[in-house]
Amino acid sequence: MSITKKVAVIGLGNIGKVVATNLVKGNRPVILASRKLEDAKSLAQKLGDHATPAETLVAIKEADIIVLSVWFDTIKEFLSKYASELQGKIIVDPSNPIAPDDNGGFKKIIGEKESAGQLIAAVLPKGAKLAKALGTLSAASLANAAFQKPEAAVLFYATDDTSVNADIEQLIHDNGFEPIRVGGLDQSIRIEVFGDLHEFGALGKTVTVAEAKARL
Repeated sequence: MSITKKVAVIGLGNIGKVVATNLVKGNRPVILASRKLEDAKSLAQKLGDHATPAETLVAIKEADIIVLSVWFDTIKEFLSKYASELQGKIIVDPSNPIAPDDNGGFKKIIGEKESAGQLIAAVLPKGAKLAKALGTLSAASLANAAFQKPEAAVLFYATDDTSVNADIEQLIHDNGFEPIRVGGLDQSIRIEVFGDLHEFGALGKTVTVAEAKARL
């Protein structure tokens, strides 16, 4: 597996912060970018030498792998705005297509049988490669179950382009989890909120490899 590709985490909300923190714990350098450069600088200062703050455009240009940790409904605009810079990049999408409902919970904001992965793939910049990953657990579980012993917890991922599998699996390992590919992006609905392989779906919890394979 390649460990040389540069990673940028763009968007430093709950998931983005945890992913960046896990990568540093996993001894993986990471570039941090947010709408406010000060937020990236502040987090980088907390995380230490392995974390480097940057403006979004600079982060995209310098990184090979872009973890796009932003709300689903802003991704299309982001991909359009930076289309030329994202060509040839590996884009990792942890987003879930949800919004608050009126009952203190969340509701899906796309069709019941639609997946964020497939919708984003349809507007992907030319030459970019997409992986749906790092979004199958809550931010709390992503933090608490990282580097779990004796058996690692699983993070599922989906890709159409198998040439990126090794890079995505290394990224997941460096986050402190065991990667399992569920298939192509037509399977990404399974690892999004309410899906059978999501913590907030039928899965209901973190799982080990043996438990995950029993679900598959």
